[in-house]
Amino acid sequence: MHQPLTYEVNGDAIREERMQAGLTQTELAKRAGITPRYVSHLETGTRRHMGPQTYRRLREALNATDARLRLTPPRPTEDPPHPAERE
Repeated sequence: MHQPLTYEVNGDAIREERMQAGLTQTELAKRAGITPRYVSHLETGTRRHMGPQTYRRLREALNATDARLRLTPPRPTEDPPHPAERE
C-alpha cells in the first residue's frame, strides 16, 4: 500500500530557527498546534518525517523557508509496489 506524502526535516535547523525567534519548545508547539514532546523529537532527530499539514504549520510558526527546514524534497514514505508484486 502506498503511504501519504511526508517531509523530511532538519532538526538542527528547527532548533536554530526556534532559538533565533526567542521561542521555547512549548511556545513553538502551541503556535504550530503540536506537542512540546513532538518538537523535542524533531529537534533531536528522533522524528524526521512530518505530514504536509503539520510541516506547514511548523514552518509558518517559525517563519522559515522550505530550503532551511527540509532535508529532501517531499516524498512518499514508501515506494509503490512493482507491477509484478500487485498480481
